[in-house]
Amino acid sequence: MYEQIDAYVLRLIEESTPERTVWNIEKIRQGKSADWNYIDGCMLTALLAMSEITGDTRYFAFAEHFVDSFVGDDGSIRTYRMEKYNLDDVNEGRVLFPLYEATKKEKYKKAAALLRRQLSEQPRTFEGNFWHKAIYPNQVWLDGLYMAQPFYALYEKNFGSGDYSDMLRQIETVRARMFDADRQLYYHGYDASRKAFWADSETGRSRNFWLRSIGWFAVALADLVEIVPTGETNERLRAIFTELMQGVARWADEASGMYWQVVDQGGREGNYLETSGSSMLAYAMLKGARLGVLPQDYAAKGEKTFRGIVERYLSFSGKELNLGGICLVAGLGPEDNRRRDGSYAYYISEPVVENDAKGVAPFLLCYTEIKRRELR
Repeated sequence: MYEQIDAYVLRLIEESTPERTVWNIEKIRQGKSADWNYIDGCMLTALLAMSEITGDTRYFAFAEHFVDSFVGDDGSIRTYRMEKYNLDDVNEGRVLFPLYEATKKEKYKKAAALLRRQLSEQPRTFEGNFWHKAIYPNQVWLDGLYMAQPFYALYEKNFGSGDYSDMLRQIETVRARMFDADRQLYYHGYDASRKAFWADSETGRSRNFWLRSIGWFAVALADLVEIVPTGETNERLRAIFTELMQGVARWADEASGMYWQVVDQGGREGNYLETSGSSMLAYAMLKGARLGVLPQDYAAKGEKTFRGIVERYLSFSGKELNLGGICLVAGLGPEDNRRRDGSYAYYISEPVVENDAKGVAPFLLCYTEIKRRELR
């Protein structure tokens, strides 16, 4: 099976160019031209992990070529517009750090500084958390924690002063505002102003627990406990991460180890076991166990989830391999898109697709953790 997965990934990069990646299904469906975006960023992160664990330089070469097509010698980023204040646009910047370390191209460092400047200017809630985007005033989404905070920490570690206090404060605010103590799960979004149509008028929270948003947060924390040096900040991150993983593990499907699109409503009509969020949680469990943050039985839980995804959604047809069960997209609002209201009906209504990077990338990250485990 491993050889088939490796061949599948190589097929994806062989069929892709910086102007059209076959894994960005959302962009293909919209007929939009290439730009700097988090979907490709997630895939590049996974490709660099594949390069590291397999030693195959083709993954790294593709990532370098891809980023070079967007980043100019002066550090400018083609198609990037800071004034959008979109945290999603920061995510792709995390690949600049390993690329700079390997090549010492100054343009990567300059581009990272440009994205870091966005974070300095990013609008914030009254409590100090980044707005998810300029078009979502006062809103904090779990997705945004993954999009911005690992980059933020990597910049501080590589080029900054090593001050992680702002990053930690934002995560602790999310813990205080978005965690449901009864279900031990995090809500998808929170509006600090309580004005968004989808937000509870008293708590500001959205209504449901969307799997991939929790997955984004889990991956962010798993990566941050590796990035941030040992000390008080790291210990606090470990505690929040451990609580999250213990809470979500209770909602796993017993047979497959996978997780439901709306996490706490397994078996409800229309709900389904979803690939991207399940892969993210499996990755976080495997990595957390490898780093010694989570008990070792979480590695077994993560591996069970990975195997469940393979059995349910990885299909083989001759030399072709496809990964299904991926929710294409989900969000909250904006005001002129009231279909995205955070309801159960909304989350199960979004398209389910094959081979989109929001599922493929975390599946590959999970796969690299499986391989690391076997190499130990």
